[in-house]
Order: sequence, then structure tokens, then C-alpha cells
Amino acid sequence: MNTQDESLRWRLRAMREDMAPSRDLWPDIAARIAEAPQSPIQPVEPITRSHRIMPWAMAASALLALGLAWQLGVMKPHAEPLLQREAASLTRDYQGAVAELESAGTPPEIAPALAALDRSAAQIRSAIDADPNARFLLDQLRRTYARRLALTQRAVMT
Repeated sequence: MNTQDESLRWRLRAMREDMAPSRDLWPDIAARIAEAPQSPIQPVEPITRSHRIMPWAMAASALLALGLAWQLGVMKPHAEPLLQREAASLTRDYQGAVAELESAGTPPEIAPALAALDRSAAQIRSAIDADPNARFLLDQLRRTYARRLALTQRAVMT
């Protein structure tokens, strides 16, 4: 800090001077409070038995609804994860496309490559079954199926 700031600070401190009010302020404040309109105090409603039971009744109703939904099969506790359902749907679409392409006949020289891609897809499907939350596996399965379809399509078109 520079010396000019310090000298200003010391001069300001020297100017401080406590001053007492010229008269007592409290009587005016008390008079204004007394003149202000007062709202009547509302009586507090006692807690009745129904107020104490309400949270328990709501919790019991929620448990009953969940139990009924589970018993009726609306909620399946061991439902197949979304990723596995997507993989199964992708596999069905792939198998349909491959069957359509192979009906035109595939050359035997690409059979080893097709078999390797099919083995890879089977390994990815078993990995998805082992870890149903691994999103990257579904992406890998998609890429493998796309390569297999492209290879088959290229072989059929030539």
C-alpha cells in the first residue's frame, strides 16, 4: 500500500467521534408500535389422530400398489436389460439380412472371413450376456455385423 492511502486512512480514523442522540428515541418507537394495527393471533389447531396416521396410511397405500403391480406382472424384477434386448433385435435384423444376401450365393473364397466375423459376433453376444450394461459391446456388435453384411454384399454383387 502506498503512503497516500495510509495517510488518508489515519485522517479518517481521526475524524471518528461517537455522538449520543439528542433525545431518548425509545418512547417514539414504542408509541408507533402501539399504534400499528395488530392482527389477532390464530389459535393453533391441535394434532388429531388422523393427522398422525396420514403418513403411515400413505406409505401403506404405496406398498400395496407396488405389491399388486409386482404380482400382476406389471413390474418384472428380473427383466432383461435394455442393452440385451437391443442386441437381440440387432441380431434378428442381421440374420434376416444375411439370409437374404446369401440366398443369391456367396463365393467359397470369402467363407473363412465370414466365419471369423460370425465367431466374433458370437463372442460379443456372450460378453453382452456376461455384462449387460456395457454399451461399448453393443457398438462393437453393430460394427461387426456391418462389416459382415458389407463383405457379403460385396461378394454377392461381384
